[in-house]
Amino acid sequence: MTEINTGHTPVLLEEVLAALEPSPGETYVDATAGRGGHACAVARRMERGRVVLFDRDGNNLAFAQSRVQIAAPECEVIALHRDFRFAESECRARGIVADMFLADLGVSSNQLDVAERGFGLQQDGPLDMRLDPSTPQSATDLIRDLSETELADVIFHLGEDPYARRIARKVVQSRAGEPIITTAHLARLVCEAYGSRARASRLHPATRTFMALRIAVNDELGALGDLLKSVASAARSHGGGWLNGKARVAVISFHSLEDRQVKRMFAALADDQVVQRRTRKPEVASDTEVAANPRARSARLRSLSLISHHLDL
Repeated sequence: MTEINTGHTPVLLEEVLAALEPSPGETYVDATAGRGGHACAVARRMERGRVVLFDRDGNNLAFAQSRVQIAAPECEVIALHRDFRFAESECRARGIVADMFLADLGVSSNQLDVAERGFGLQQDGPLDMRLDPSTPQSATDLIRDLSETELADVIFHLGEDPYARRIARKVVQSRAGEPIITTAHLARLVCEAYGSRARASRLHPATRTFMALRIAVNDELGALGDLLKSVASAARSHGGGWLNGKARVAVISFHSLEDRQVKRMFAALADDQVVQRRTRKPEVASDTEVAANPRARSARLRSLSLISHHLDL
C-alpha cells in the first residue's frame, strides 16, 4: 500500500526497526496502531509470530489489522479497541508477553486531515478532537464548560502558550455571545487574542491551543504516565509480567511534555539498573525524511531493553 491509500507515513521507521530488532516467532505489541505502518514493517521482519494492536480509533484499528494480515499472513493479529493505558491489563488477561513494544504518540495523518475530526487548522470542521469518537467529552465541551482560569491553565500547561491568559479571556468573552463549535471559529479567536503578534508567529497562532485541547480531551499525558508505570513495573520485576525479561521498548514522542515523561522514566530505570538504554539521546528524523514527511520534524525516538536479572547475580 502506498501512503496515498494508507493515509499515513510512519515516522522514523528504520530507527524503530533497529531499536526493536524483530525476529521470527516473537510477539509485538503496538500501543498506537494507527494505520499500521510500523506494525506492517515489524510483522514482515518477524515473518511469523503474534502482533497485538491497540488503538482508540476503531476505524484506524480495523484498517491496521487488515493491512498487517495482508503483509504478514503467517502472523497472528490481535486488535484491541482500547486506550494504551490498559496495555498491561489487556495483555495479562490474554496471557500475552511482549518481546517488542512500541508507542508512537503522534496523531495519524488521516485524523489531522479529515475536517470532521476537528484536529487540524487547515480545514473548518466541528471542534471535536476525540481520538475515540465514542467517548463523551469533546473539545467543544471543554471550550463551553471550563472557567476562564481553567481554560488558561490548560492552554498554558499543555500547550505552553505564553498568551494563554489572553486567549482564554477572548474565548470566554466570545462564547457569552455565541457558542464556539468549529475549528475556524476558535482559530480566529486565538489570532485575535494574539493581535499584531500573530504576524510574527512562526507557527499558526492557534497551534498550541489546539494541541493543548487535544491533549486535555484525550487525557494523553495521564495515559502516557500510566503506560510508563506499567513498563517500569515490568522492568523492575525482571520478566514474568506482560513484557519479556529482555523486551525491547520504544517510544516516539512529538512534543516536550511527552518526551520529558519518557526521558525521566527511562533514566530512572537505567539508574536502577533494570534496563539498558538503547538510545541515550533521542533519535530524530533525517533531513531527507523531513523533506518527504514534514510531520516527522518533531518526532523523538527513545528506546531501551529490559534486563532479566540483577547485574550482581
